[in-house]
Amino acid sequence: MNIRVINGPNLNMLGIREPGIYGNTGYKALCDKIKKHAKEKGVKVKLLQSNHEGDLVSFIQKAYKKDDAIVINPGAYTHTSIAILDAAKAVGLPIVEVHISDVSKREDFRQVSYIRSACVKTITGHGTDGYLEAIDYLIETEK
Repeated sequence: MNIRVINGPNLNMLGIREPGIYGNTGYKALCDKIKKHAKEKGVKVKLLQSNHEGDLVSFIQKAYKKDDAIVINPGAYTHTSIAILDAAKAVGLPIVEVHISDVSKREDFRQVSYIRSACVKTITGHGTDGYLEAIDYLIETEK
């Protein structure tokens, strides 16, 4: 199984940005954790973090007919990007939306998720373990 793991703006600042909300795990440690888990599960992962919406759209589009699923934490683009939603719909892959914090308990503007309508599951508030849960879910639903 091939899964793309996509992280949007400011996720490169994990461990620095608001550790009370996002925890102390840095972005490199998150990537290492995902790669280790994927390897243990026999899954190949391609990871991308970008602060640029177009980079995220292009990475999603490249999954078409090449990958089996996507795990995405669009960051702030969750609440603003129709372009990411359209790319997700276009590739027609199972997608799991992940958020490190529990967005349901945060600001009003964080209650809107454009990407959610293209996703088979949403995992919020489980910290960085949410990414591993997303991978496990995709593996189980592929069987």
